[in-house]
Amino acid sequence: MRLNVIIEKDETGYYVAEVPALPGCVSQGETVTQAKANIKEAILGWLKVMNEKARHHKTHTVEVLV
Repeated sequence: MRLNVIIEKDETGYYVAEVPALPGCVSQGETVTQAKANIKEAILGWLKVMNEKARHHKTHTVEVLV
């Protein structure tokens, strides 16, 4: 899976990584490399939570190709 990630340096000097396609999926790191590693972990966690949520709430999920 490929996702676009925006990485910006904040006012404290940390690099903040955000995935626009996954609302609320944000992480940070002291370096760009660390921010990339942390956002990968955050993405996996986000996907796991959303899959569990979909399974337990009896939602109807569909796959859409764009």
